[in-house]
Amino acid sequence: MTKVKGDTDTATQILDVAERLAQVRGFNGFSYADIAAELHLTKAALHYHFAGKAELGEALMTRYATRFSDALAAVESRVDDAAGRLDAYADLYLGVLRKERMCLCGMLAAEYETIPVPMRDTVLRFFEANEEWLTRVLEQGRAEGQLQFAGPPADTARMIVSSLEGALLVARPFGDITRFQMAATQVLAGLRAASTGVV
Repeated sequence: MTKVKGDTDTATQILDVAERLAQVRGFNGFSYADIAAELHLTKAALHYHFAGKAELGEALMTRYATRFSDALAAVESRVDDAAGRLDAYADLYLGVLRKERMCLCGMLAAEYETIPVPMRDTVLRFFEANEEWLTRVLEQGRAEGQLQFAGPPADTARMIVSSLEGALLVARPFGDITRFQMAATQVLAGLRAASTGVV
């Protein structure tokens, strides 16, 4: 069995492997045996850190949502204008695709009916948090005259999340990053069209 530095390091390694497998195969597409084999651990060692797959999934989702929230905070700290923040948001999805993975929550949304209930709640909270962040960015952009769109900002925020998740999903089997980039560019350009004169 491979030696690891400590309980915290082992738990992190387990989560890292589980996250990659979930983003590539889906949550139902891997087992504890897959993780144990990759890390050269016993299944008992996995159960020591995460009692069951449901507990592993909750920890996985919590960590992913926290990292994504931190990434959004970083966008806000380095980008002042709303249009730039939307571009940076789309780049977060692009970064996932470059690793030949899917957004973890997008993947779990596809498996929604078959994942544990606590995980379902976390998936919903993830999307709601993204929509709330985008709503604030859209409100800022409209107030500053950078962005124009019909209806409430929250509706446009939902459209952005849905469009980017869908573009990621469709681009993946083609192995074509530009397919995602073109879709994302079109979605975001549409929000700037009226204010920039772009048709």
